This record gives sequence, structure tokens and C-alpha cells, in this order.
Amino acid sequence: MMSNTPSVDFPVSRIRRGLLAAAASLLVAGGAAAQTWPSQPIRLIVPFPPGGPTDVASRLVGQQLEARLKQPVIVENRPGASGSIAAGLLKRSPADGYTLMMLATPTLFAPFFYKSAGYETPKDFQAVATVYDLPIVVVVNPQKLPDIKTLPQLIDYAKAHPGELNYASSGAGSFGHMTMELLQDVGQFKMQHVAYKGGVPAITDTIGGQVPMMYADLVAALPHIQAGKLRALAVGSPTRVSVLPDVPTIAEQGFDGFDAVSWGGLLAPLGTPQAVVDRLGRELQAILAEPGLQQKLINAGTIAHYEPAAEMAARVASDYAKWGKLARDKGMTAE
Repeated sequence: MMSNTPSVDFPVSRIRRGLLAAAASLLVAGGAAAQTWPSQPIRLIVPFPPGGPTDVASRLVGQQLEARLKQPVIVENRPGASGSIAAGLLKRSPADGYTLMMLATPTLFAPFFYKSAGYETPKDFQAVATVYDLPIVVVVNPQKLPDIKTLPQLIDYAKAHPGELNYASSGAGSFGHMTMELLQDVGQFKMQHVAYKGGVPAITDTIGGQVPMMYADLVAALPHIQAGKLRALAVGSPTRVSVLPDVPTIAEQGFDGFDAVSWGGLLAPLGTPQAVVDRLGRELQAILAEPGLQQKLINAGTIAHYEPAAEMAARVASDYAKWGKLARDKGMTAE
């Protein structure tokens, strides 16, 4: 017996076929765009002023990308609010592979410190590849703290003078600020934070003795360490760094597993064609394997460190969770 109930198979099937066709069209369009990429200049946004490690690394890598991609790579500095201004610009940019940004650690977790940031780093961008690690070093003024030559000695001094020892950082929410707060937690000691507007004035005042110590970017501190104006006590990376081979890590000095490394990597707007991301990743892998570029990055205080998109995305998520928890637990803010 036949039913008089109207069949819905045909319209549902037609809708399904339509959706599949639309999806296929988008894939074809994306593939075609990727095949012709790049056909115009590429903008590389740097979230900090010229001259710093992120800027130098961006320009070195940008020059190599330009040579390999046969298109100009235009570096554009857009500093402000720990890089969140630049990140906001990237988020609003078309996902076509022609706007990229060099992510640096402060920009990664700027949303914890600036309510107006308007992005969540793990969710709102496409990871392309990591580019460099930036070692961080604990330094003291040898005139102000002449007897402090190791990290345990510094901690013992801080414990013996609770609340009296100040440390400088390049700003509230900077990686130096975050890492010193973490070190105080695990070492069970307390110092007073003095936030500066940038690494250069912070180091200048540490050398001048206005503040006796800081957790500094190696790129900024190295010449002053070599000149004897600052004394290096420890590096935050899991292993020692080649430019300071005699300076032990924090982990070596009683804090097993301590790992605090600032780093940088290339980001693209979310939705950038996978073929473009893959091409950029391959080019970066080749660029960062070149000994000449590796040496130039070391001279700038950074260490070439390539990780593909998936590994970079995992690193972003891990650091975002780790440092976000610290910021929330400490009630840290830059506003």
C-alpha cells in the first residue's frame, strides 16, 4: 500500500549536493589563490619598535623570504600595548597570505593585561612556524650587590631582606616581569617590581644603580655583561646559551624543570589557505637552517629555532595557559 506522505528525500539530497558543491567551489578557489601566491608584496607586521630583537629577527627573515618568494616583504612596525595593537591589526586583515605578523611572547599573553586587546592568541590566528628563541638572563649590578655571584646567593639575600630588594623589568606584563614573579613563587622569596617603559631604560637604571637587578633580554644585556657593568647569574632557558656558556641555567641552580624562554614565530590571519601556510613553513625551515642567518640571529641575541605550524600552535596554547594562570593568580595588569 502506497503512502500519501510526501517524500523529503529529494529536497534534502538537493540541499546536501548544493552544500557540497559550494564547499568544493571554495576549496578550488582557495587552491587557485594559493597556486598564484604570492603575486604582490607581503606585509610583515612587527609589534615592537625598530631595533629590538623581534624587529631585527623579522627584518633578517623578511629579507630571505623576499629573495625566495620573489616579492617584496615590507616590514611595518606597529608598537603599543605589548603588541596587542599589531595583533588587532592582523586579526582584521584578509586571510590571503599577504599580511603576516611576527609574534613575540609579550604579544602572546597581552590579552591578560589589556582588556581592550580583543583577541585570544590560540584561537584567533593561524600559526605558521616558530622563528627564534630569545634567552632571558638574571643580572645584577656588581657595585650594588658585590657579593652576589649566584642565583642561590641572590635568593638568600632577598630572604634576609624581605621587601627591600627591587628588580627592574621592561614593563608591566613583560616577560621579565612574568618570569621573576614565577621565580619568586618557586623560590619562596619576595622582591619589589619596578616597571619601566622598555628594556633600554630598565637596563640603563640597573647599570646606574637606581635598581640593583633585573631579568633582562639577552640581546640588550649582553654588551653590558661583557663590559663588566652587569653580572649574569642565570639564564631561564632549559640549557645554557652559546654566547654565555659559563652562566648556569636557573634549573641547574636548584629549580629543576624551570623553563622560561621568550620566543617569536610567524602568525597569519585565521583562515589563511593551508597551501600558503605550508609554503611559508617550508621557506622558513630552509631559511633558518642557513648557518649565515643563524649567526646573524645569534649576533642579535636570538637563537634560530624552527618548529612547524602544528608545533607552534601547541606552544602558543601551552604558554598561553601557563602564563595566563600566573597572571590571574597574581592579579597582574598593565592597565
